[in-house]
Amino acid sequence: MYKLLIRPILFLFDPEKVHHFTFSMLKFAFKIPFKASVIRSIYSVKSPKLERNLFGLKFKNPVGLAAGFDKNAVLYNELSNFGFGFIEIGTVTPKGQEGNPKKRLFRLKDDQGIINRMGFNNEGVDVVVERLKNRNTNLIIGGNIGKQTTSSSDQYTDDYLTCFKALHPYVDYFVLNVSCPNVGSMAKLQDKDYLIELISAVQSENKKQEIQRPILLKIAPDLNDIQLDEIIEIVAETKIDGVIASNTSVNRTGLKASEDRLEEIGNGGLSGKPITDRSTRVIQYLSDRSNKAFPIIGVGGIHSAQDALDKIAAGADLVQIYTGFIYEGPSLVKKINKAILKNS
Repeated sequence: MYKLLIRPILFLFDPEKVHHFTFSMLKFAFKIPFKASVIRSIYSVKSPKLERNLFGLKFKNPVGLAAGFDKNAVLYNELSNFGFGFIEIGTVTPKGQEGNPKKRLFRLKDDQGIINRMGFNNEGVDVVVERLKNRNTNLIIGGNIGKQTTSSSDQYTDDYLTCFKALHPYVDYFVLNVSCPNVGSMAKLQDKDYLIELISAVQSENKKQEIQRPILLKIAPDLNDIQLDEIIEIVAETKIDGVIASNTSVNRTGLKASEDRLEEIGNGGLSGKPITDRSTRVIQYLSDRSNKAFPIIGVGGIHSAQDALDKIAAGADLVQIYTGFIYEGPSLVKKINKAILKNS
């Protein structure tokens, strides 16, 4: 029903406006008595064979919702009913910011992709914390954190630490987003020495807490083999808990969209079907080259159960969806979990 009736209507309108409209409608719908239990009965797949124990956390299944969908922790309680094993909120910055000028979100329908240059738009960590205090789900929640767009390079670490300390009591794991192509002045965050410095600073703060949260690093799909080797070295040196592979891509190779259309859209991170193979290759390389030395969450272009199985076969321990959720609908979560069960 989603692909035949709902998606064609939603795709008639501006994608960012539709996103906010959909959130409002879901908020309203879940206030209807028994709505949540009905949705859970439709989309949830429960089995001990789906459970995963990773970096000290127990996931009820390995399919998560990637960061960027519920940036401000507005809908995580409602979204938890769609069968996810975990949900990642953010990217969150210390203070609220508007992000890049609109229009900044574009569909590539023929490619089943999205290009965005949102620019870490969010309401700030304090607002997000207040919403997380209203958590009524036992689903695992991750906190994806980043730097303020206006911060100078000597303030980057403080930005991450501010978000880390504020969110620490309210999320189950953290993701250091150092690979978003839509935020200026990111070059320092790609530097190996600085990444080690940043990770070490966050880990040091983590050790001060009564409970230590897992910390992961989110990387780009466009890294070459030398850069991926550096990621493996960083993980080995810092003992960070894992890697999320991967973020959006700046590569436009092989798209069906015309050059005129791409020029009209301009800069931004590409997600969806066009980056399926790129992200899977990154997962495979990291897993093989490191001899599976650390956990990997696979994300990027998962539009079918087979796409998820391919990432797991490549070395992913968990998977996340975002653009596939928009194109395929909530049934994708159930299809993936059922396929994993069938192949277990």
